[in-house]
Amino acid sequence: MDKKMLDRINELAKKKKEHGLTEAEQKEQKELYKIYLGEIRTQFNATLDNVSVEEKDGTVRPFKEAYKKPYDKN
Repeated sequence: MDKKMLDRINELAKKKKEHGLTEAEQKEQKELYKIYLGEIRTQFNATLDNVSVEEKDGTVRPFKEAYKKPYDKN
């Protein structure tokens, strides 16, 4: 996410607190938040890909494998 987009998110948040947003601005804010949260989730998943868990028996497994739920398909 570039600085311009983050600045716009902050600008809309400030305006929402002070004056409220028009319908078009609310829609824009929702879309920007959607993009922002998507990028945060991507970064978080990339971080988890680099985390390992050491089991009690000493084996080391990737985090996602160690905490995989039985009903998860991946």
